[in-house]
Amino acid sequence: MAVGLVAFIAARLAMLPSYAFWDTGELQAVAPLMGTGHAPGFPTYTLLGWFVSVVLQPLGEPAFRMNLFAGVCLAVAVAVVVDLARVLSGSTAMGIVAGIGLTFTAWWIGTHAETHALHLALLAILFRVLVAWDDGRSDRTLVAAAFIYGVAIGNHSLMLLLIPALGCFVVAVEPRILRRPRLLATCVAAVVIPLALIYTELPLRAGPFRAPLVYGTPNTLDGFLYIVLASQFQSDLSGPLTDLGPKLAGLLQRTVAAFGPLTLLLPFAFAAVVVRRPRYAVLSGVAILTTLLFAMSYTNGEIARYYLGPMLIAWTWVAILGGAIIDALVARGFRFALPTERRPVIAVGIAALLLAPTALAIPARYQAVDRSQDRSAERWVDHVFAAMPQDSVIVSWWSYSTPLWYAQLVEGRRPDIAIIDDRTRLDENLGGITDVIDANLPTRPVFVIRADPREVQLLADRYILDYLDGPDASMLTRVIGRRGAGA
Repeated sequence: MAVGLVAFIAARLAMLPSYAFWDTGELQAVAPLMGTGHAPGFPTYTLLGWFVSVVLQPLGEPAFRMNLFAGVCLAVAVAVVVDLARVLSGSTAMGIVAGIGLTFTAWWIGTHAETHALHLALLAILFRVLVAWDDGRSDRTLVAAAFIYGVAIGNHSLMLLLIPALGCFVVAVEPRILRRPRLLATCVAAVVIPLALIYTELPLRAGPFRAPLVYGTPNTLDGFLYIVLASQFQSDLSGPLTDLGPKLAGLLQRTVAAFGPLTLLLPFAFAAVVVRRPRYAVLSGVAILTTLLFAMSYTNGEIARYYLGPMLIAWTWVAILGGAIIDALVARGFRFALPTERRPVIAVGIAALLLAPTALAIPARYQAVDRSQDRSAERWVDHVFAAMPQDSVIVSWWSYSTPLWYAQLVEGRRPDIAIIDDRTRLDENLGGITDVIDANLPTRPVFVIRADPREVQLLADRYILDYLDGPDASMLTRVIGRRGAGA
């Protein structure tokens, strides 16, 4: 609880005070509205986020409540990891090492609305329950783990990468599991039933109980599968073994940035896991392998989020190594104090050594993650709304659309403005960018913000433009009319 509180305070100190661009803005709008998010939908996050938004109403605006939700998720993940690492290592001090280490290496994920913060918390809970099952062999505990897994998949399909690890772990703990069809069927039901119920949020909120903000058409079968299977992102995947050299170099760079000198200990840490907790070595080793292979093969603007699970696992390995070192020193009669006190003193000393690199990096990391003064999206939205006349149309794209949606749908500002995103054009069959502009230009003021240089040039060639915020249509630009229209 104490270490979890430290994690929450750290997140709060660096927390974004308002709404933001990109996915953050969408999540800050989707959860309070109980809408539907982009693929894979995130219904667990949406439902829990809506509940949290209601409970935390006295604490600020909806966007800030969702940022607080991320801080709470980080705190839960850290608190559970403390207990997980304590059990695995046999040392409370090593549990604290893992929790503090995770706090300040995953710090940034707790500063703004993020499904990956909830993913981290659910992953920690899942691993803790699985280790409890390994230690106690209670069927109910395994069923509880299955239920948690179903809920976690509903938050993010990244959890599907754990299927090989979970299968190997279950067989390693209970080799006769295949001879117990009733237990297997119960576990499958514990995964599928909550997952199916959670995913009904998508078609219900896109159909009969339509939300103000809906991504795609998940109320149709094709649209539902398109969202759930994340079809639009499948082209961003490359072969896991292609360009392996650069991928491994990038992985090493990320690991050093997160763990510093402790990077050298990670192979020894895994060896200690194999010796001391072989079944956990199966679970964590396969999980980290499949997740890393995916993350290294996936192109994403915020790919660091996909390394959070491996980061959590690596800290538990460090804790187990620390526990092994403590046991070895005690067994060899290493003395730092009175014989009856030597183990706590040794544990504190090892903990201090393991946490030293993280502690030294805290000031630099705080500067890197601090968003406590970031109101750039809020200021930008105020500027855009002030610049747009009544009944304007803005042809936007994702990064800029999400804070506009939040301001309009959650805060209730400028309902007269039509925000037409690339997704909107697809869902409402509005055609291309020029089709939308040509359809609205005769009767409504039209503004554009485009990211693709080809589209920017197309607009410059086709229309007379008034560049309000920059030298081209990549920033807020008003469309005055068609070139040559008066000729």
